[in-house]
Amino acid sequence: MRLVIARCSVDYAGRLTAHLPSAPRLILVKADGSVSIHADDRAYKPLNWMSPPCTLKEDGKGAEGADSVWTVVNKAGEKLIITMEEILHDSSHELGVDPGLIKDGVEAHLQELLADRIETLGQGYTLIRREYPTAIGPVDILCRDSDGATVAVELKRRGDIDGVEQLTRYLELLNRDPHLAPVRGVFAAQEIKPQARVLATDRGIGCVVLDYNAMRGIEDDKLRLF
Repeated sequence: MRLVIARCSVDYAGRLTAHLPSAPRLILVKADGSVSIHADDRAYKPLNWMSPPCTLKEDGKGAEGADSVWTVVNKAGEKLIITMEEILHDSSHELGVDPGLIKDGVEAHLQELLADRIETLGQGYTLIRREYPTAIGPVDILCRDSDGATVAVELKRRGDIDGVEQLTRYLELLNRDPHLAPVRGVFAAQEIKPQARVLATDRGIGCVVLDYNAMRGIEDDKLRLF
């Protein structure tokens, strides 16, 4: 993890364009290659970011990187251009492998129930395994649909944008494995926020609303697939 605090301006060029004028900001460069720009508000949400896989090129000039330009490019050719005016702090830290989020009782039970009755996702679905390991953490459920295609399922109690981003990272990694690709995603939760549904749809990820009480034992339980 690299932490940089700098006075900078940021330009994004891709499907949309966006500009952040000059101001002091926190820049995070993570081991997975992602780059995100943060202000001192908005809780954990970045002002702008580039998800992996992407490459970072630093065109440095001036003392300690002042007046340098960082260009971050993803596989689609979209660019995040960070113009550094003054670097106030620059440090790197090795965090190691994260053990992952320990799910609460309801979320863990949802995973167990869905894995036991994977056909509720669709006729002919079969389970590959729960907690499928990857280099960036375990996928909640990996399964195959009736056509034999691989499906990665991310489970949440309340589905928001962060969950979609998490599943997107898993899909990018899983689709590099020729034994699994192509892999599509399903985002499953008891409640899915509208913004998360829009983002999931834009990325070709299916959304499933789970009825926890029904899955616990009502005979005529259903999943509503949207």
